[in-house]
Amino acid sequence: MNNMQYRPPMGLQTAEERQMGLFLHLAQLGFVIPVIGLLLGIIGPILIWQTQKDKMPELDAHGKMVVNFMISRFIYAIVCVPLVFLFFVGVIGILALFVIGIVFPIIGAVKANQGELWEYPLTIKFIK
Repeated sequence: MNNMQYRPPMGLQTAEERQMGLFLHLAQLGFVIPVIGLLLGIIGPILIWQTQKDKMPELDAHGKMVVNFMISRFIYAIVCVPLVFLFFVGVIGILALFVIGIVFPIIGAVKANQGELWEYPLTIKFIK
């Protein structure tokens, strides 16, 4: 038996890759700031991913995870908005989306800084 820990190919190896992975995940937090932050929270991660994925191929998996999470969160928000008017569950759903919109990127950033890919829960994988 080999006791060496298996490291998946999407692991961020160098300090620069880990730092860029950290920025990629944390860039989503711009949505907390009204209007301009919302745009930065969407454009920022996509811009980092698209400009760096060729230089750092390991970053590609992180970018796909972040974009899939953003798309999934948007779909969940669209479902929750009408539920606000029909049931109280919509308010709870929107609050939950706001909390996971902060917590999940922070966990993803910490894991990226450790060189690992963390799969965001509740994420639909549109981009594979």
